[in-house]
Amino acid sequence: MYTEDQFLAISGLSQLAFCERRCALIHLEQIWTENHFTAEGRVLHERVHSSESETRGDVRTVRGLPLHSKRLGLVGFADVVEFHRDENATLILPKQKGAWKVYPVEYKHGKKKKNNSDIVQLCAQALCLEEMLDAEIAEGAMFYGKTRSRMKVVFDKKLRNETELLALRFHQLMKNGETPPPKPGYYCQSCSLVEDCMPQLSGKASLYINAMIDQSAASMSTTD
Repeated sequence: MYTEDQFLAISGLSQLAFCERRCALIHLEQIWTENHFTAEGRVLHERVHSSESETRGDVRTVRGLPLHSKRLGLVGFADVVEFHRDENATLILPKQKGAWKVYPVEYKHGKKKKNNSDIVQLCAQALCLEEMLDAEIAEGAMFYGKTRSRMKVVFDKKLRNETELLALRFHQLMKNGETPPPKPGYYCQSCSLVEDCMPQLSGKASLYINAMIDQSAASMSTTD
């Protein structure tokens, strides 16, 4: 169990799954640069969080719900949590009739990623909700602004394990206090921190350093 002063941002898991160096630059070095991708995402989240909670029929929609998990040491907000009235569920909501099933929804401005960086964030929200509400959550959804569509996400054992391991790795990264070296990849082209990270120089810098070492060693050999 973690204490509140050890809590880390749920959103950091998405950054960590996307790129460990990006996660460290943001959460360790406090570096942040916005591009049009992050700006669009910020505007989308502000719009979602500013909307009021509401009940329509058998669905209660709550926006910007605060979340935390002492077991995982995580804290943050859910974009949207839907509560679906379900006679087979066990959760009871204050001032609401019947039993309810919990269904978290995470909003992203783009489209489905090639990796799990989006869905681990959603799964972490579900794990927080399970701990807070003492309720089992089987699935949720990602909403992508670019396609204006929902993608169902099942919180199976594999995804839960991946999310919990990422949470552990996140805490280790912050405790060690060291920013990992660059690992250039396809994801660099859309990263808002590419100018701060400078992944394109990582290989060249290593070659330069190795060349200088070889030159120094050769010079010493000649002198001897």
